[in-house]
Amino acid sequence: MISVFELFKIGIGPSSSHTVGPMKAALAFADALKTDGLLDRVAAVRVDLFGSLAWTGRGHGTDKAVILGLAGLHPETVDPDQAERIFADMAAVKRLPLAGLKAIVFDPAAAIVFDGVGETPVHPNTLAFAAFDAAGAVLAHERWCSVGGGFVVREAEVGHPVEEGTAVPYPFRSGKDLLVRADEAGLTIAELMMANERALRPAEDVDRHIDRVVETMMSCIDRGLRTEGELPGGLSVKRRAKSIRARLVADAERNARSPHEIMDWISLYAIAVNEENAAGGRVVTAPTNGAAGVVPAVLRYYRDHCPGSNEDGIRAFILTATAIGALFKMNASISGAEVGCQGEVGVACSMAAGGLCAALGGTNAQIENAAEIGMEHHLGMTCDPIGGLVQIPCIERNAFGAVKAINAASLALRGDGTHRVHLDQVIATMRQTGADMQSKYKETSLGGLAVNLTEC
Repeated sequence: MISVFELFKIGIGPSSSHTVGPMKAALAFADALKTDGLLDRVAAVRVDLFGSLAWTGRGHGTDKAVILGLAGLHPETVDPDQAERIFADMAAVKRLPLAGLKAIVFDPAAAIVFDGVGETPVHPNTLAFAAFDAAGAVLAHERWCSVGGGFVVREAEVGHPVEEGTAVPYPFRSGKDLLVRADEAGLTIAELMMANERALRPAEDVDRHIDRVVETMMSCIDRGLRTEGELPGGLSVKRRAKSIRARLVADAERNARSPHEIMDWISLYAIAVNEENAAGGRVVTAPTNGAAGVVPAVLRYYRDHCPGSNEDGIRAFILTATAIGALFKMNASISGAEVGCQGEVGVACSMAAGGLCAALGGTNAQIENAAEIGMEHHLGMTCDPIGGLVQIPCIERNAFGAVKAINAASLALRGDGTHRVHLDQVIATMRQTGADMQSKYKETSLGGLAVNLTEC
């Protein structure tokens, strides 16, 4: 079972697969050196980045993430401002506190290699770590894959079944399984997910995590709404959320509201989150950083604009979205480098659509319908960030994904849950489409909008 603790992770921007994942892999490598008693013998460390990590890693801050992880820092707990200072200091003095304990000479320009030629036989987001003693002998070597959404596994473990852990009362691997088990037990999808979560840990821990995830999402929106300036990376993209909000408030004060005002607010919430993400701020992978604005924007819409919204509805939203995201993670992918942006914004839209439908009282069949609609109209979406930065078209793409999620939930709620195409079929189609998609359209910045900016 993929838990809400795994799917909704708190980290830093700008990318779950290119920032959070490499940081976690680097931390695991450093911890292993400590556990295996090798730390005192280490004189140097080298990191090789392959595939998508090499092609767009600079724009995503992969080098910074690796350094922070090797220094013993975790993406969930490190302060984003502190991270910037630590990275700058280490780069300046060219020394690294490996695992937070032993200082070694570390020149990022030489020790981190962006290898755009080396093969990635298992996953396009591959990185290799090597530790050497003073004589240059290899003490340890590991290859890791960042498989999307902040999930990382050793290369040899990709595609292999994970050992069974604690049994859950309602296991499922498909949308059909999910609906059948919920129907047999007389539970909503959210109730089924909560029962499974309680088999893994105390209910209060689950509630606490959900509340922290929601609070982090709302705080991220609020920070984005009040922050101005230019985003890092060299594209000269200016933050827009604060000024858009000011115009919306001014229009409301003079009673000049447009019929589509609510769409502007929803877009605004998503833009605020993804501007924070692009700036390296604190975000929630939902299910990825590149798509981090969709779920919070739709959740904010439910909380602030839907009559009758309450805490129970918010928790039902998150638990239901987890079930849907888990189906995509288990049966396809949530990695833009593997299947394109349909696996990021598309999955986020599907999750948000199902979550909102649940919060608004939809049946399980309507929820599955909403999730299906959300993904169906993202099929084939490429991942082609300009300059390897999660800015253009990523920020606005989240806004559109959020609006489409609400539209999908609304359409599903207008029906009785009966529909011709089912979620499992759309997930299978998304997987097949991703396999057919050329690699230049899958987070490499080698095709699409990423190479046509100069012609615009």
